[in-house]
Amino acid sequence: MSKVETIAAGVRKGNIRSLAKAITLIESRNPDHSSEAAELLNNLLPDSGNSIRVGISGVPGAGKSTFIEALGMFLIGAGHKVAILAVDPSSQLSGGSILGDKTRMEELSREQNAFIRPSPSVDTLGGVARKTRETMLLCEAAGYNIIIVETVGVGQSEVTVASMVDFFLLLQLPNAGDELQGIKKGVMEIADAILVNKSEGENRPKAELARQQYENALHLLKPKSTNWHVPAMLCSALHNQGIVEIWQTILDFATTMKQSGEFENKRRLQATDWMWSLVMDDLKDLFMRDKHVAGLIDQVQTGVSQGITSPGAAARRLLEAFKRH
Repeated sequence: MSKVETIAAGVRKGNIRSLAKAITLIESRNPDHSSEAAELLNNLLPDSGNSIRVGISGVPGAGKSTFIEALGMFLIGAGHKVAILAVDPSSQLSGGSILGDKTRMEELSREQNAFIRPSPSVDTLGGVARKTRETMLLCEAAGYNIIIVETVGVGQSEVTVASMVDFFLLLQLPNAGDELQGIKKGVMEIADAILVNKSEGENRPKAELARQQYENALHLLKPKSTNWHVPAMLCSALHNQGIVEIWQTILDFATTMKQSGEFENKRRLQATDWMWSLVMDDLKDLFMRDKHVAGLIDQVQTGVSQGITSPGAAARRLLEAFKRH
């Protein structure tokens, strides 16, 4: 049995050490490991795909960690195996993603059927997303039937996470009012449900008002799917209120989408989009490492920054150098 086959066999049995080795292999920056990583992913691909993939985003302070722990504990109690992954393009600057501190989900991290993985330390959002997607497939092959992908970055990372999951949940705070103006329309357009957290006690009236405002705002947006009406809901993760209801909403969504054929169609589109993004990443990598291009980059870049050369002419010059051989 080769090294890759041994790791793959361990992953299929749900062995945590094998899963950790597999993730380390695909996250490795050593070029010698890339063919082994590709072989491992191909080996395990038939065993992946049997999960519900849920993306979670939200404004800072919305209580994502508390919510994910409450949802995770509920799901494990119901007999599921849950993997929690992060996409945090800012982790390189801050020295670790939010999930890097497992004390944020202390109860969940002790559970045998939970697997928590912080964001991989890669320089670009594309790199982080690539490793997270591949880790998701490995977790599925290891028997985790619910994958939660948390985005702790902002802006583009939300769109990136939405492009790799089945259901995208947007977590919000009760003090909507003017805050509603601050929600990027683009983020609301990719949500499959909006959840107002911290809606307990004296926050309840504000939370209900916020929920109503989100619901009104959703009516103004073009629906993502004719088969699904995006709900605005309430929950209190701290008091375990509304957790059952949001999970039921996710299940209803999956059932509806599977019956209409949208579920599989979306996954097929995601897979082909992913392929093309990998092609573009690898082409850029080949381009930047090409000896004819590498020797020109500083000179051409200086010319553009000083206004001596137009960006278009500079780009053509680099591409011509690349095409020479």
